[in-house]
Amino acid sequence: MRYLMLCLLCGSLCGACATQKKAPRRGEATLEVQNRNFLDMTVYVYRGGERLRLGQVTGNRSEVFILPGNFVREGGTFRLLADPIGSNRMALDEVISVFPGDAVLVVIPSSRPRGGA
Repeated sequence: MRYLMLCLLCGSLCGACATQKKAPRRGEATLEVQNRNFLDMTVYVYRGGERLRLGQVTGNRSEVFILPGNFVREGGTFRLLADPIGSNRMALDEVISVFPGDAVLVVIPSSRPRGGA
């Protein structure tokens, strides 16, 4: 009986601690970044003179970021930068189009060795 109560208590505590992904609100967009590289990345988006640091994506993991409505506005293009932590090379520098309500997927490729065929 004690074992059953302990299991139920642990199960309810784990359920309460589980993190839930924040759902985008009206006018916002989501950006899923899949990092297939071993290095952790800091992800930024630029639009005009405005820069927004979205956060970090651990190596070989993915994260979903919410682009706020005041940044997405009526849609348009962004420059997405993925800056590897511990390296001086830019892993990704892409222009993407995003509109309110969009769910965009971006993949950061794995690093490839240079030289040779």
